Amino acid sequence: MNIAAKPPLTIRLCGPRGFCAGVDRAIQIVVLALKSYGAPVYVRHEIVHNRYVVEGLEAKGAVFVEELDEIPAEHRAQPVVFSAHGVPKSVPEDAASRNLFYLDATCPLVSKVHKQAMRHNRLGRHVVLIGHAGHPEVIGTMGQLPEGSVSLIETIEDADAYIPTDPDNLGYVTQTTLSVDDTAGVITRLHERFPNLTAPAADSICYATTNRQEVVKQAAPGCDLFIIVGAPNSSNSKRLVEVALRAGAKKSILVQRAAELDWDEIGAISTLGLSAGASAPEVIVNEIIEAFRARFDARVELAETVQETENFLVNRELRSIELTAADMAFVNG
Repeated sequence: MNIAAKPPLTIRLCGPRGFCAGVDRAIQIVVLALKSYGAPVYVRHEIVHNRYVVEGLEAKGAVFVEELDEIPAEHRAQPVVFSAHGVPKSVPEDAASRNLFYLDATCPLVSKVHKQAMRHNRLGRHVVLIGHAGHPEVIGTMGQLPEGSVSLIETIEDADAYIPTDPDNLGYVTQTTLSVDDTAGVITRLHERFPNLTAPAADSICYATTNRQEVVKQAAPGCDLFIIVGAPNSSNSKRLVEVALRAGAKKSILVQRAAELDWDEIGAISTLGLSAGASAPEVIVNEIIEAFRARFDARVELAETVQETENFLVNRELRSIELTAADMAFVNG
C-alpha cells in the first residue's frame, strides 16, 4: 500500500507516559546486580508488572521466583532482589534466616506509604488501607504491621459496610497506583462516616500515577480509540483505561504488544490516543506507533502536561557500577 492510499490518523501521544522513577530504578538494580555479581541474580516476584521487561531481564541472567525457598543452596551467595511493589517484613526476615544477600528494589514512594501506615499504628490508630486485594503492594503494606492492625477497603460500598472497633481512632493510607478520582470518592465516604479519620502526612497516590491519569484525561476527548500499553496485572495501567473512557474516548483498550492489536476491530479511526502504564517500556510504545504507521498516514502530536525529573538512587552497594545506555537499551531503545 502506498502512502497516498493510507487513511489519515492523528496519534495523540501522552507525556508523561511509561516508566516512572521507581520502575526505572528497580530495573536498573537488577541490571547493575548482574553486572556486579554475575548471573544468576534472583528476583522475588516480577520486578515490575510487565512481561517484556521480565523476559528481557531473564535473557540477561535474572531468575524470577515467587518465594525464597526456590533459590537453590548453591546459589545462596548470589543476590536476590525484592520487587518494586514492596514486600512484607517477613520476607527480609526470611532472607536473613537463610543467610541470603538481598537488594531491596521497593519504590521509595511505596516505602513512604509503609512509613505512613507504621506512623498511624505507632500513634495508636487502626490503619485503613484503600487498595486492591491481592495486589503485591497491598500485601507488602499490610505486612508491615501486626495481623489485625490493617483493614482493606476497595470501594465506596466497602466504606459503607466497614464497622471499625474504634471509629474515632482511624488513619488511612492508599495504594500508590489507584484511580485518583475513585480514591477521592472512597476517602470522602470514609470521612463522612468517620469524621476523626486521620489522613497521611502526604498523599499516598504517587506523582507518576497522578500525572499519567491527568494527561490521559486531557487527551481522551474526541479519540476514537485510546490505547494503553501495559500488562493486565498492572494496576496503574488498568486505571488509565478507565480514565480514558470516563474522559471521553469512544473506546479504550489495554495492549501488551503490537501483535495483540485486532485491526478488524480497530477499523476506521481518525484520532488515536496513546499512553503507557508506569511499568511499560518505551520500545513497545514505539512498536505500537510503527504498527499504525504501516496502515495509516499517521501524524504524531504530543499531548504533554508536565515533565518528570524525579530520579531515585539505586542501592548503595551498586552505585559504583557504571550503567550505560546499552545496558538499558532493551527497554529504552
